[in-house]
Amino acid sequence: MSKGKSDKITYKPYEQDQPYLIPPSAVELIPADHLVRLVNEVIDEMGIEKLLRKYQTGGGASRYHPVMMTKLFVYGYMTKTCSSRMVAKAARENVMFMWLAGGQKPDFRTLNDFRGKLLKGVMEEIFVTAVKMLSSKGYIKLENYFVDGTKIESASGRYTFVWKKAVEKNEKKLDEKLRAYIKMAEKVWDDENSEYGNRDLEELGGKEKFTSADVKELAGILRERIEGLEAEEGKKKLKRELKTIETDYIPRKKKYEKAKRICGKRNSYSKTDPDATFMRMKEDKMRNGQLKPGYNVQIGTENGFVVGYDIFPNPTDTKTLKPHLRRQGKRLGIKPKVVIADAGYGSEENYLYLKNRKAVAVIKYNTYYKENSKKWKEDIFKTENWEYNKKEELYLSEWKKTYVEENRKKKNRVWVSNNNRDIRM
Repeated sequence: MSKGKSDKITYKPYEQDQPYLIPPSAVELIPADHLVRLVNEVIDEMGIEKLLRKYQTGGGASRYHPVMMTKLFVYGYMTKTCSSRMVAKAARENVMFMWLAGGQKPDFRTLNDFRGKLLKGVMEEIFVTAVKMLSSKGYIKLENYFVDGTKIESASGRYTFVWKKAVEKNEKKLDEKLRAYIKMAEKVWDDENSEYGNRDLEELGGKEKFTSADVKELAGILRERIEGLEAEEGKKKLKRELKTIETDYIPRKKKYEKAKRICGKRNSYSKTDPDATFMRMKEDKMRNGQLKPGYNVQIGTENGFVVGYDIFPNPTDTKTLKPHLRRQGKRLGIKPKVVIADAGYGSEENYLYLKNRKAVAVIKYNTYYKENSKKWKEDIFKTENWEYNKKEELYLSEWKKTYVEENRKKKNRVWVSNNNRDIRM
């Protein structure tokens, strides 16, 4: 055995119950460059206490400080601790959360009430304040706006869909049944030579669409007329059909009207999450293009910082750019000079919108790469390859020589008038 070495195993002292002469502070246990210090510094510098006080009323017992609660949630979101129960647990066990909370231990109900009643209403204002602070410190200039979208699946069930087309189709069938019943009732009354009431049934029967109010009014009129009939056979049949209208058709009408009202301009929604729209997600484990309830989240960034966000029910990005930029302009009061996005945003409507806003659009359109391929450029049937003659208002396209030799009797050019009606060879 060499000098100075020993085979004896030694351990560092381990005493769990060893008391501290001077107990350490929580801040001493946190590294100087830790994320939690940045969150604490930024929120303190933002000065959101006045903002939060606007949404609170006085009186009652003392409460937890709203700035402390905000810090817990912001740091929790950044570390994927989103549940109020998990945040409450972290405030008891995690030194980072314990330091932010100042040793206080709010329970999950208190945290959940704060998030649902207070923080939810001011979160956007807090976000805007943070963005403006970044701009004032020179981290961002709010000139170059990089925007992209991502689809987030809703927590609702995948098979809770309501399709607008199906609702309209079923409602149309219901209207046809109502018209058929009105005709049958009119025939019975004509046979009985009964007198009409204040309102002609032909007026209701001639409608293309009925509302729930129309059906309810129709049921009242029909009940009065049925009571005046003498023939028991026709009376029983009409009463039976009238009961169907009152117990089945009217509730279904109200159901269809509610579904269309929820859909609005969308083509679908989820029964358990009416704000979610069914769309295709990037993650498709079944590989069958299954539609799932979700949201299209638009996020704008600059210099690595998120400076804008919005949530849309639109499955595609094309129709989200204009409303997103409008909302972003209202929030910050500044219009970006350059907007950068992928080909999913490329459309004539978006190009014109950015041009009117005097913003440079660095956005490719869907067929950009195809149009720059050799195959596309050599295709004489593509109107994009035709030359436009302003003087004659014609689109001109030269035929290939081989084609002309095979068709000597035809002219060597094809032209189409600007109204796309006349085609000559």
